[in-house]
Amino acid sequence: MLKLSLSVAALVALGSTAFAADASGDYIATWAASPQPIWGADFLAPVKVPRNFWNQTLREVASISLGGKQVRLVLSNLYGTTPLPISAAHVALAGADGAIQPGSDHAVTFDGQPGVLIPPGAEWISDPVAFQVDPLSKLAVSLYFSGVTPVTTSHWEGRDTAYISAGNTVGDETIKPSSTMTAKPILTGILVDAPADAKAVVTFGDSITDGDGSKVDQTHRWPDFLAKRIKDAGLPMTVVNEGISGARVLTDRMGVNALARMDHDVIAQPRASTVILMMGINDIGWPQMVLDPGAKEPTAKEITDGYHQLIERAHAHGLRILGATLTPFEDTFKGGPLEGYYNEDKEKIRVAVNDWIRTSGEFDGVIDFDAIVRDPANPKHTKAEYNSGDNLHPNDAAYEAMAGSINLDTLKGNK
Repeated sequence: MLKLSLSVAALVALGSTAFAADASGDYIATWAASPQPIWGADFLAPVKVPRNFWNQTLREVASISLGGKQVRLVLSNLYGTTPLPISAAHVALAGADGAIQPGSDHAVTFDGQPGVLIPPGAEWISDPVAFQVDPLSKLAVSLYFSGVTPVTTSHWEGRDTAYISAGNTVGDETIKPSSTMTAKPILTGILVDAPADAKAVVTFGDSITDGDGSKVDQTHRWPDFLAKRIKDAGLPMTVVNEGISGARVLTDRMGVNALARMDHDVIAQPRASTVILMMGINDIGWPQMVLDPGAKEPTAKEITDGYHQLIERAHAHGLRILGATLTPFEDTFKGGPLEGYYNEDKEKIRVAVNDWIRTSGEFDGVIDFDAIVRDPANPKHTKAEYNSGDNLHPNDAAYEAMAGSINLDTLKGNK
């Protein structure tokens, strides 16, 4: 049998069922952050992370969905070109302002050792840590880097504050951070032991799934509200958020395209049963403006052909896949440097894509987020009470309403 300490990259290479078929078969992802490469200076978005860590501790906060009695960390060097050395790692219950809750600190080991050297292009899963965690807990994961360690793999839009402090402070209850950020470098997953019937729901999307527009440190993304509904309903399910701000179905830039990351982010998730796909608005909005000035808008068919491929691959691996409609975006970034994201021709593409999602019959179900957030008086525009202010991203109230619109019965079972 395969050992779970194999890298995720190696497991994907062996086949997406290798992870789920691991000895014991008892671990399931309860939290995730899709890894992204660090882009170069030719792209306007800031990278949000330091160039490297050196004799520093990084403490990240992650809001899990399903609880358990054992915890494992997934650390990533997926986009690294040299080995990634981690000298020490701890996990605890998160407190306020970078602190951890007293008595909750646990050292993490890797094949019995306090540190690990992760090969380039690989991910590494820690040993199990005996640590009782409740559903919807916030965990603090602390990583110490003793030498100069380049940051090459990160998640851009974390929506939780991460803290950097000098020296080895992985087990300190309180720290004096030298800086903070909302990106999530290196940590890409948290696993827990789980009941035999537990399943994972993977939310596969862009910034709207990633939670842009929601309040930082409040756990108010729509997948977070969905996890709370699932917990309140007593269902043995996790919600694994694989949204990437700026993600596109067909094209790379802020992370690789959906077709390229499907295996890693969705199919390789242990016990994944259902995928919720909400992506495509950036394929429509980015071309012919500063984010992708030389590109031509894709046709609706090109986007839905991409959907078709994602559906085929999900079904080939026994996953159900639900399609979420694209929400309104009239006047997105109007008056700012990103103006041009919206125009009437782009709106026609969104409408055609939504028509396909609703009527093609290819998805195993449809979640009509567009119908939830649009203004009845102007369906091209988001309701004022649901608008975060940029006319693209929903706010906390909208994310809660979106999650509340999902019929939990559609999340059950395999196709």
